Amino acid sequence: MVPHSQQTLPGPRVQSVDSNRNHSIPVRDYDLAGTLTSGQSFRWRQRGNDWEGIIGQRWVRLAASNDTISASTVEEVAGWSWLTDYLQSEVDLGTILLRFPDDEPMRLSVSACRGLRLLRQDPWECLASFILSSTKQIVQIEQIVHQLCLRFGERVAVPAGREAAFSFPTADRLARARESDLRACKMGFRAPNLLATARMVAEGKIDLPGLKHRTAEEAREQLMEFPGVGPKIANCVLLFAFGFQEAFPVDVWVKKALHQLYFPKRNPSPERLARFAATYFGEYAGYAQQYLFHYMRMKDRTQVRRAKDFAKMDKNS
Repeated sequence: MVPHSQQTLPGPRVQSVDSNRNHSIPVRDYDLAGTLTSGQSFRWRQRGNDWEGIIGQRWVRLAASNDTISASTVEEVAGWSWLTDYLQSEVDLGTILLRFPDDEPMRLSVSACRGLRLLRQDPWECLASFILSSTKQIVQIEQIVHQLCLRFGERVAVPAGREAAFSFPTADRLARARESDLRACKMGFRAPNLLATARMVAEGKIDLPGLKHRTAEEAREQLMEFPGVGPKIANCVLLFAFGFQEAFPVDVWVKKALHQLYFPKRNPSPERLARFAATYFGEYAGYAQQYLFHYMRMKDRTQVRRAKDFAKMDKNS
């Protein structure tokens, strides 16, 4: 790979300090921490004010300021489009927010989560990760994915003094694994589903990358042919890997948001909620879903903290 020469672009913003290993991405209204911890991807760790993770075969460090995301890698790269695509940093968030329903729940969600973005992930990693997410909390998913990468991924270059890091294992690699070895990653009943899915992808029974050329409905039907993939996981992959904005994953948090914020005095059936979600939130329903999801998680944590604070006050009074 031929490295680019160091260059400084004219103007008030420096696009690249060292185009080989360091890069600065101008951003507007981008909450990096909220985006990386909002249940889309499971391979980011905070170290001080920075975020470290693996994208493809690269170790990456990210740091955010008001109008810039600074990125650094260990090995030289020829360009940075892979990162801007992953971060979706060039998306006009303001236009998307203006298309949200003008109601109190969405206003509260946007106010609490301003700058939240949707990532654009590798389809195989996204599919496999969400198969492992079934009935698990985010921290548990992160632990399972970490073990899977540790056992089956390829080692990637990291800075001196850092612990070893590994890429997400390919479908071909997992297709050759034993179910017992997958279960050793603490994934339980999800192991046979992941193994069977890896074999289907490795054998080309479903063209996973090619789903981006299908309609959302066609792609959803194909994804649901994989073992362990229902509507929720299929919609996560449609949204987070392929960018189908109409996809609206409904998990326990989104269901809680719809019940509490839109149907507070009723108990609608799952079918009613699905119809509501499919028609009410418009062309950026997937973005709206992510704001509702993250808002409910933040709201719940805030309530828990307040309850603990009050408990301490009562105990000390």
